[in-house]
Amino acid sequence: MDTMRERFAAVASRLLDEDPRLAVVLAEIGKDGFVAAQERHPDRVLNVGIREQLLVGVGGGLALTGMRPIVHTFASFLIERPFEQVKLDFGHQGVGGVLVSAGGSYDWPAGGFTHMSPGDVALMDTLDGWTVHVPGHPDEAEALLRHAAAAGDDKVYVRLSVQTNEAPRPVDGSRFLTLREGRAGTVVAVGPMLDNVLAATADMDVTVLYATTVRPFDGAALRAAVGGTGAADVVLVEPYLAGTSTAAAGEALQETPHRVLGLGVRRQELRRYGDMPAHLAAHGLDAASLRERIGGFLGTG
Repeated sequence: MDTMRERFAAVASRLLDEDPRLAVVLAEIGKDGFVAAQERHPDRVLNVGIREQLLVGVGGGLALTGMRPIVHTFASFLIERPFEQVKLDFGHQGVGGVLVSAGGSYDWPAGGFTHMSPGDVALMDTLDGWTVHVPGHPDEAEALLRHAAAAGDDKVYVRLSVQTNEAPRPVDGSRFLTLREGRAGTVVAVGPMLDNVLAATADMDVTVLYATTVRPFDGAALRAAVGGTGAADVVLVEPYLAGTSTAAAGEALQETPHRVLGLGVRRQELRRYGDMPAHLAAHGLDAASLRERIGGFLGTG
């Protein structure tokens, strides 16, 4: 199976052939996936070098001319380092585009903390009007990328990861999917967290919602799940900073007495390289840890 990044390069290259309004902007990272596309469209595949602020600024400039830019690099260099440009060159100028990240929270531990961005979605929450997609499988990444590319002038952030679920789900770019129904509580699994959540809750009487579009937050689906079980205990399992969506869940349930447990990447920096499974375990996001934490919160463990 190809990775999400490989699928992104292939799909974005095809989209360039199909839609003359699209342009891809890179900052060295990922350029090898666009060699053929750059030969076909030298004016719409732009590599600005290791200049991340310029990367986002060029994307915003293209949007001002009526283009639909697809801007790509690691999350730490796409959201954190040039955040002022994201805020001003897209938000303040009132233009849209598609920001596509890789690296995520712990995809490349050997790269160190400079190449990790567990706070990216929380940071995007400080800005207005952004849609955030977090696919859990390359097929979902393709569907959500196509959805984002065709989304008029909307501002969209697509967060890719090396971690994937075994099977794709039919995502539509808006709603949560109900994968299991139960009475003891509701667990929302975001993107690549799904398989570990399903394994952790296999013998628990819980509802499992699958979220690949986390902003806007599908409060209606959460309210329906809570209402259907009669329980207002909610666990959020996210592949980025723990608690990122806790406020959104609380707002969705403001008319219902509830408890929310936000699980995700811990704030404490891990200073050993290790590998992805080691980082998942250290953050309590492997199946065994999730079983203990979810079961303890819901009283089913």
